[in-house]
Amino acid sequence: MRVLLFAFLIEASLSSLVPEKEKNPRFWREQAQETLRRALSLQELNTNVAKNVILFLGDGMGVPTVTAARILKGQLSNNNGEETVLEMDRFPFVALSKTYNTNAQVPDSAGTATAYLCGVKANEGTLGVSAAVTRSQCNTTAGNEVTSILKWAKAAGKSVGIVTTTRVNHATPSAAYAHSADRDWYSDNEMPPEAIQQGCKDIAHQLFENIPDIEVIMGGGRKYMFPKNTSDVEYPNEEKFRGTRLDGRNLIEAWRKTKPKDKNAFYVWNRTELMKLDLNKVDYLMGLFEPIDLVYELNRNNETDPSLTEMVEVALKILQKNPLGFFLLVEGGRIDHGHHEGKAKQALHEAVEMDRAIGRADIMTSSEDTLTVVTADHSHVFTFGGYTPRGNPIFGLAPMQSDVDKKPFTSILYGNGPGYRVIDGERENVSTVNFTDANYQAQSAVPMRMETHGGEDVAIFAKGPMAHLLHGVHEQNYIPHVMAYAACMARTTGHCRSRAPPKEPVGPLAATPRLFSSLLLGCCSKGSPRSAPLPV
Repeated sequence: MRVLLFAFLIEASLSSLVPEKEKNPRFWREQAQETLRRALSLQELNTNVAKNVILFLGDGMGVPTVTAARILKGQLSNNNGEETVLEMDRFPFVALSKTYNTNAQVPDSAGTATAYLCGVKANEGTLGVSAAVTRSQCNTTAGNEVTSILKWAKAAGKSVGIVTTTRVNHATPSAAYAHSADRDWYSDNEMPPEAIQQGCKDIAHQLFENIPDIEVIMGGGRKYMFPKNTSDVEYPNEEKFRGTRLDGRNLIEAWRKTKPKDKNAFYVWNRTELMKLDLNKVDYLMGLFEPIDLVYELNRNNETDPSLTEMVEVALKILQKNPLGFFLLVEGGRIDHGHHEGKAKQALHEAVEMDRAIGRADIMTSSEDTLTVVTADHSHVFTFGGYTPRGNPIFGLAPMQSDVDKKPFTSILYGNGPGYRVIDGERENVSTVNFTDANYQAQSAVPMRMETHGGEDVAIFAKGPMAHLLHGVHEQNYIPHVMAYAACMARTTGHCRSRAPPKEPVGPLAATPRLFSSLLLGCCSKGSPRSAPLPV
């Protein structure tokens, strides 16, 4: 009898959480019909040339993270959350990306970055090189370098930019410009002597040497640009933030010297300097706002540290001045860091901030000439569940206790990580700690100092010219081939005729122009706008 009464009370409680309009079947039918009308309108495909391409990369932003961020975004506006629409949710085309590295079932961010930026899969820990390169072995690099869509765009006359919340020589941005057998070779200080002797260059060095005319670079990583033991401008007394370079070079000064005298190049290290710039007079911008990675969004100083949204707005205003268009890589990189630390609150707020940046880019561009792609490099062993009722705080408790140890648990949990807690031989009672704290480490099943990546597929959201080519389930390295195809970064025909082709093919299939021409004929010919391209 007591069990039946409890069940009745739970059911009554859940029923009271349902918004009144949702109790009427008409609400759901009309909503579905409107969605159907929008879907039918997509049958007229956008086959325009993509003058601009924006790639938003949520590092570690697996599907559970997207869902939880959606709920958080809604709850930050005092809504239930589940019904909220993220900016990326509005994109009409969605696909899945297979994230494995050539030598890893569960990938890392370097091998995946090589895939979605350079168009080829690679070994874990390597950047901008093929799978013929062995991690940490410099002598396997030569001849196995692969170029990225950022370089293809630059060769096509476009402006290019990199914006990240990590250091600018971290895994994701590095694959856009570097060729390295090891993602951890941030400066020459982190390289083994034999690698330097064999001629390999550190990643920070390559940022300024490989593609010297990148118009916009914003993120963290100041300390890798200055001679060893140089005090940091913002934290002069912090030894861990001092310069690291053994070659004695000041890469910021070297960057300035490479710029044409008739162009205006600006280096800034704080938000105040950034916001004072007259962007109409800025040709090149480097903003390094922290010695290492940028601070979490929840901890950000609104006066001294720019948000990801603000950096994206500045980048777009500079890049949009090029009549031939631009390519912009935007990374919400600290989603990944929050998860690794088991700090779901930090991770999800990072994801919400990246979604704001996506919204700002949407306002500043047009789907008629701008292809925007949102995806992740990999997932995490992050989950949320526990039969939580509608509107349950995303960082709150499940509505019941464990039927084994009789203790409460949070809805958010990790498969492994630093949140594993055993007290007196039993799982920690979360009601005795502040599980809503920004740095609370959610409980995990397996103890580890750092939580690991997950191996499942991640989502790809796309809108704009040729976005329909991102559909179904794809290998991750397919993504830059679509972006290059949409933007005519190669010898082209059909819808690309308005732009004179480069003298030599540029892009992922430069070595096989005949094949690429056959691909382009599939969708670029005026007579067959709906023909599908051959597999890449």
